[in-house]
Amino acid sequence: MTTISKAAKGKSSSLLRKNIKKFVNNKLAMVGLIFMIIILFSAIFAPLLTQYEPAKIDLKAKSVAPNSEHLFGTDKLGRDLFSRILYGGRVSILVGVVGAFSGSLIGVVLGSIAGYFGKWTDMLLIRLSEVFQTFPQMILILIMVTILGPGLSNLLIIFSITGWMTTFRMVRNEFMALRGETYVKVAEAFGMSKSSVMFKQILPNVFSPVIVATTVNIAGFILSEAGLSFLGLGVPSSTPTWGNILNAAKSIEVISNYWWMWVIPGVVISIFVLAVNFFGDGLRDVLDPKQQ
Repeated sequence: MTTISKAAKGKSSSLLRKNIKKFVNNKLAMVGLIFMIIILFSAIFAPLLTQYEPAKIDLKAKSVAPNSEHLFGTDKLGRDLFSRILYGGRVSILVGVVGAFSGSLIGVVLGSIAGYFGKWTDMLLIRLSEVFQTFPQMILILIMVTILGPGLSNLLIIFSITGWMTTFRMVRNEFMALRGETYVKVAEAFGMSKSSVMFKQILPNVFSPVIVATTVNIAGFILSEAGLSFLGLGVPSSTPTWGNILNAAKSIEVISNYWWMWVIPGVVISIFVLAVNFFGDGLRDVLDPKQQ
């Protein structure tokens, strides 16, 4: 038994090293990871990187172009844009990550139930997902915002409710393909509970599509938050977010004369969203059991 255990550990360690090497060799995934870490840690440690408060108004420094004192310039109220982007990243990234993970959790649970039990359970959950997918996601989000109202907590609830369908479909399809496998039948024959079979035996083999869907949703929800805040329907304007920064720079005068107020926030959002997508694609390639 000791020899077998050592062999299993050695094989697991070898696979881990192989997967790490494969991920490191994926240049786009590494670039995505690096930019994700830079932006994420910059937002977390914002007080160490800037001396300015994001909401502090300085009318003597209105609409100042990027310089040594204000790296990203200031807005029309004299607020430091570098500070606002760092602090705003905290809220925007939080909304994207929490909304995506909550939606994925709902999708995983419902997809596992539908795919494993099938029959009327599957039919009922499929019809429920079709009702949600009748509307484009952004339209559905706008409807939910109209019902619940704007605000950070409501936005998290809305993203959780509207972000589970893609994960649900992926998990359901994988469960339906795997529930007839030999290892599943053996687990059932040994009297393992249905929940254990679903979440301990089948689910670990379904991580790849879940990861892909989650990373896509993180990027999508960050863009959705930016869009909603730009329209004045997201997080209150008193709270700095990437969307609110763009919302404050949407006038023709700003677009024509003060490029840094909208170009820099737009570039930061684009870089982070692309980084998340690149990272997710690389992680999918590493964790996909079909490629092991």
